[in-house]
Amino acid sequence: MTMRKLSENGKVAVLYSPEFGAGWYTWNQDHPEILFDPAMVKLVEKGQYDELATYVELKYPGIYTGGLNNLQVEWIKEGTMFRVVEYDGAESIEVQEDIDWMIA
Repeated sequence: MTMRKLSENGKVAVLYSPEFGAGWYTWNQDHPEILFDPAMVKLVEKGQYDELATYVELKYPGIYTGGLNNLQVEWIKEGTMFRVVEYDGAESIEVQEDIDWMIA
């Protein structure tokens, strides 16, 4: 499955919900495309959350939308390995090169 992504200046837009209460991707991991959906990114950047809710309802029926109104965009360098982590509903993005790994 090829996911559509919004790329600008060598960076890819990633959606996440940093507020406590409900995660976005971490509560919908069966739908990784919601991390990158270009239409959603544009609506979030414009602060058009009512339009965003309608779009999500039509395009992704049945997903959990608790973190929808807190979505933010983070621009990550293309090709960077990352993961979205969540604590108490608040998501953050970890980039592989920023994590101190241990070796056994």
